[in-house]
Amino acid sequence: MFQITSDIRRAATLPGRFYNSPAVFDTCREKIFARSWQMIAHAEETVRLPHDAMPFQFMENFIEEPLLLLRDGQNLLQCMSNVCTHRGKILVEHPCKLERGIICGYHGRRFHLNGTFAAMPETQGMENFPCANDDLPKLPACSWRQFVFTSIDPACTFDNWIAGMERKIGFLPVEQFRFDPVRSRDYLVKANWALYCDNYLEGFHIPFIHKGLAASLDWGNYRTEVFDWGNVQVGISKGGEAVFDLPGDHEDFGQPIAGYYFWLFPNIMFNFYPWGLSVNIVRPLREDLTRVSFRSYVWDASKLGKGAGADLDLVEREDEAVVEQVQIGTRSRFYKHGRFSPGREQGVHHFHRLVAEALAER
Repeated sequence: MFQITSDIRRAATLPGRFYNSPAVFDTCREKIFARSWQMIAHAEETVRLPHDAMPFQFMENFIEEPLLLLRDGQNLLQCMSNVCTHRGKILVEHPCKLERGIICGYHGRRFHLNGTFAAMPETQGMENFPCANDDLPKLPACSWRQFVFTSIDPACTFDNWIAGMERKIGFLPVEQFRFDPVRSRDYLVKANWALYCDNYLEGFHIPFIHKGLAASLDWGNYRTEVFDWGNVQVGISKGGEAVFDLPGDHEDFGQPIAGYYFWLFPNIMFNFYPWGLSVNIVRPLREDLTRVSFRSYVWDASKLGKGAGADLDLVEREDEAVVEQVQIGTRSRFYKHGRFSPGREQGVHHFHRLVAEALAER
């Protein structure tokens, strides 16, 4: 469908029609997002104890697959379909305790907490029953620190997907970071989901769009490091203040790192600052409309308001304004595609290659 040359010096970007075609948007839904790893929002706050259960949609308003996350009696996380295998009723409608297993309120079919069929009234005379199709389909439930992820049909293993980030920030006690609802909010962006990612994945625009952020970062030493299913932008502090205290064996030891900006394919960003973490989840709604959810987790409140992570709301609004203008521009009959800056847009090139490869798969 699309081809992105592997040599960034010769490669052209995705064409304008990628960002504006409803057909391409629908193809991305199935070939990219249905095979992606997605964070289960609020899992760390809601499913904490044995028998806790939380219904959720795989991707709300985009891939509305009804799923159920729970902890079984052995405190193991389980993720499965939330649709009864008898007649398709939603099984669990609200977060709750499942002390007696999973029970369908329509005809009384019961399931164990691992999703296997347990019992059902009035089954006399049924042949080949129960069989594997009577169990609830299971999905992986993978934990990283305090966060939980799942996938309908993963294109890669979870460990491979998360490996680059774990290697880089494994020294941080992320499981101790605490969710801050006051600093968390959703933004509605009138642009394609991939344009938002394009903008995130390069620091090229920082001196032109983010004057305040540029004052904190040494743009000349700003760099991108690529790994299999994501990449990280490394922000160097200009003044050497509000930086990480890196351990002596860290690969970046001795560098005044102000921020690590991780992107994991296709739509999740983990932004680490000395004060904590901001997670950005990019949620496609239409080919020209995206919801971005910011979830903030504070580790050291004394460092809030300093350095590269000082005013995330302003940076976000500046990004929104420029991305919405780009969305308009990509509709132009005169715009075909762009070129990549080899020194500044390695992350965008990597993203476009992953998109093209995913869409090419049968």
